[in-house]
Amino acid sequence: MSHHVVMIEWQDKGIVLAARPHGETAAVVHLLCEKNGHHAGLVPGGQGRRMSPVLQPGNLVDATWKARLPDHLGHFTLELNRGYAARFMDLPASLNCLQSAVTLCEAALPEREPHAAIFNGSLALIESLDSEYWGEIYIKWELLLLSELGFGLDLEECAAGGDNDQLAYVSPRSGRAVSLSAGTPYRDKLLPLPGFLSGRGQGGTQEILEGLQLTGYFLEKSVFGPRDRPLPPVRVRLAQHFSSCAA
Repeated sequence: MSHHVVMIEWQDKGIVLAARPHGETAAVVHLLCEKNGHHAGLVPGGQGRRMSPVLQPGNLVDATWKARLPDHLGHFTLELNRGYAARFMDLPASLNCLQSAVTLCEAALPEREPHAAIFNGSLALIESLDSEYWGEIYIKWELLLLSELGFGLDLEECAAGGDNDQLAYVSPRSGRAVSLSAGTPYRDKLLPLPGFLSGRGQGGTQEILEGLQLTGYFLEKSVFGPRDRPLPPVRVRLAQHFSSCAA
């Protein structure tokens, strides 16, 4: 009597987050999938020359995942859908931004939970990385990531009951916006709110730097700090890039 093995299988679109060597020739690949969230799988031949261009972080792939049991690592079959990584090879700051986004997704998103908003937001971010406003878009993406993880900031109204037209700060304790009038006496204890996030500013290097400090603070406090981990070095480098541009 032959035992018929029933395989579990799904197909999805995924953004490559990371690919790590496994054994002699295979790779364990982490994807951010549209329907299946952050998901890992084994890619046979993943270290080979044919797969190397496909497995660049930030690329969009068509993925088929197969396993015998739901909790197994399983195998990916991947086809390149859009090769984004190569597009930014001559734009080092944009490439740094792309690497920061995929690194944060892999480190922060729990595996196998659907996060369609972050998948779609990440695609929109990647599409914007050769535009003029990618820095501002990236900060909005980090705010979306915080929100998806359950640590959303409230930047719509003043936590202190002040005038909402002049939101200028964020409380590091509550993550809520504070108006200029209510916050000025305490500004040393508050985080600046960049104007482009409250509809008051055009963005630009200084505001992007403030935005990175704002989201970086809450990523450290709520996401990485509780796991005794620092912000990923690639994210630190992104802030340093804007810091040196603002100097």
